[in-house]
Formats: sequence, C-alpha cells, structure tokens
Amino acid sequence: MPPGTLTRAGVFDALVGILADQICNSFPILIDYFPGSHNKVFKNFAYVRSYVLEKVKEHQATLDINNPRDFIDCFLIKMEQEKHNQEMEFTFENLIASVFDLFGAGTQTTSTTLRYGLLLLLKHPEVTAKVQEEIDRVIGRHRSPCMQDRSHMPYMDAVVHEIQRYIDLVPTNLPHAVTRDVKFRNYLIPKGTTIVTSLSSVLHDDKEFPNPEVFDPAHFLDESGNFKKSDYFMAFSAGKRNCVGEGLARMELFLFLTTILQKFTLESVVDPKDLDTAPVSSGFGHVPPPYQIRFTPVR
Repeated sequence: MPPGTLTRAGVFDALVGILADQICNSFPILIDYFPGSHNKVFKNFAYVRSYVLEKVKEHQATLDINNPRDFIDCFLIKMEQEKHNQEMEFTFENLIASVFDLFGAGTQTTSTTLRYGLLLLLKHPEVTAKVQEEIDRVIGRHRSPCMQDRSHMPYMDAVVHEIQRYIDLVPTNLPHAVTRDVKFRNYLIPKGTTIVTSLSSVLHDDKEFPNPEVFDPAHFLDESGNFKKSDYFMAFSAGKRNCVGEGLARMELFLFLTTILQKFTLESVVDPKDLDTAPVSSGFGHVPPPYQIRFTPVR
C-alpha cells in the first residue's frame, strides 16, 4: 500500500471502534453488507475526499511554480518534476490521500489528546496550578500565547509531553512496510513486510520514566526545572516516516492548552480523586473515558 493510502477497512477501524471492526478487518468483503454507523463514516469519507479533490483542482488551475503557497502546491510541483520517474510516489492519488490524512487524522488525534489532557489536569489540580502560575509569570492575562513563549515555559512544555506520553494515544502505531530487505539483530525482514512497532514499550519504559503509570510532568524536567528532552518520547511514531503533522500538532497542543488555562479555571463536578483516567480502547487507539468539566472564566 502506498504511503498515505487509506483503505475502507482502515477508516472503519479508526473511526468506528466497535467489535464489528475486528471482523471486517479480517473479512473486509463483509463491510458492504454490515448495517451500522460505518456506512455514515464511508459517506463522510467520500464527501471529504471530494472536497479535497476540488481544492487540488483549484490549486492546479492557479499554480505558480515560483511561488508555492502550501503543501498542495509543493506536491504538484514535485509531481511535475518527477513525472518521468517510473517508480514515482508523487501521484495524484497519493496527493489526495495525504491531504485527506492531514485534514482528518490530525483533527481527530489532536482533539482526543486535548480532551484527555483536560481530564488529567482535572485529576491533578496541583499540576494545573503550577501551569497557571507559569502562564501568569511569562505571558500574563492581557495578550494571547504564542509559540515563542514555549521556550520560556519549561513546565507547560513538560506537561504537554507528559500528557502525550501518559495517554499513549496509538499504542501499536500505524502499520509500516520495509522498502527493501533489512537485517535487524540477525533477523532478515524481507522487502514489503508489514511492521508494527510498540510505542508503549518506549513511552512506558520504567528505566527512562520512573513510575511510568503515574502522570508526572517531572518525567520531562531536570533537577533545575528545565525542560528535558527524551529519545524515548515517540508519541508521533518512530523512524523517518513518522507523523507528517507533528509540527502542527505540537503547536496546536501548546497553544490550545495554554490559552484555555490562561482564560479559565477548570473544575470537576466530582471529587478529582474519583475521576477515572484509565484509557478506553477504541479501534487502534486510546480515548479518555466520559467526564464532565466546568470552565470558569479567570477574573
């Protein structure tokens, strides 16, 4: 399967997340005969795909190779440059699939991470209080947060990383395939073999992250309180073909969470000690359990 290609079974597995998806992944021909919410998923999939196709055609009609405006323009320019390459992967179909992935997958994963992050902040009010103290000190209340603030906010940066580490959003990653024969630790992995990596094994490694089952921003802070990078942080997949939207997602998570905590106090309708933060399995990913939250404007 070419990079960026999204199969109907894959859409079903990613968005429905019920027992039937396991059956349909094993016997995809059954998808057309199963009643249920996946039919709406496929309808929405077709609608978004047609929208992306329309935008790509608009870009083709107004393309200026000397002044690319965005990802679609850059892809179209590369398609033209590689048009005589027999093994070219810059195809029209891959462009549609890549834009769809950025449009859809990024929205779902980022919103789920934000939802889970707010639950963890409810569960740990002492963490929320330290974040808000840092926001007051670095940004204040009279201007909006910006990405330049992140380098001056090590605790907030650590909190965002710890949220992603703790929730382990996609534990087994997305399937990849080796493009050539690979020898790894005396094993031969033939070209075309599907590889599934366990991101949980690094995100919850107890040597790198003491007490990995505990939500603790100190996992990403040194003894002086400065942000500490970790090679074990692989929330966006592993290897060269990791998440193409990683940069955008990092910006969104920092800006959204910082803005929310700058403007609002988070309040739980139950005792925070009673909040359940154990993930609910949904398809190939983790989602937070249902909860209620009250946003009170900061005065």
